[in-house]
Amino acid sequence: MTIPNLITILRLVLVPAVVLAMLQARWDWAFAGFLVAGISDGVDGFIARRFNQQSALGAYLDPVADKLLLVSVFVVMGFIGQLPLWLVVTMVSRDALIVCAVLLSTVMAHPVEIKPVLVSKANTAIQIVLAAVVLGELAFAVHLDPMRPGLILLSGVLTVASAAAYLVAWLRHMSGYGESSNPDI
Repeated sequence: MTIPNLITILRLVLVPAVVLAMLQARWDWAFAGFLVAGISDGVDGFIARRFNQQSALGAYLDPVADKLLLVSVFVVMGFIGQLPLWLVVTMVSRDALIVCAVLLSTVMAHPVEIKPVLVSKANTAIQIVLAAVVLGELAFAVHLDPMRPGLILLSGVLTVASAAAYLVAWLRHMSGYGESSNPDI
């Protein structure tokens, strides 16, 4: 087990702690946990690259930990009314679409490798900033009114654009697969 993998596992363990803190309105703890998770994501990546500790397990665990934290935080924020439900549904639907596409491709013995595209990286960055802003507002009792609505709108647009980009890439990958060249079959 590499040090980066241990750090990633710590991030996975932080997810229920952050969610519980949010559900108990302990915004200071939720914000701190979210911040620690974000910093640890950068640290484990740096250590993995710098000290050649990259692993196949880490390649799977790292994005799972990131996505689990973000989706959990967004779902709770939607549940408590801090984010619009349309945004939460859009985000969760996009992720479900990607997972279903990967599973279907694998079941059809035509696996697809999902590589993050630029719009997806921008989407994730904006979602992280939005989650941090909302948690920060709640933790420090401040209001960044012009910032939050803009981030919500941008996050929604980028989520839809990212879903479309992945769908187009998946359709290209799958086009023609399993279809017979003989129209009578």
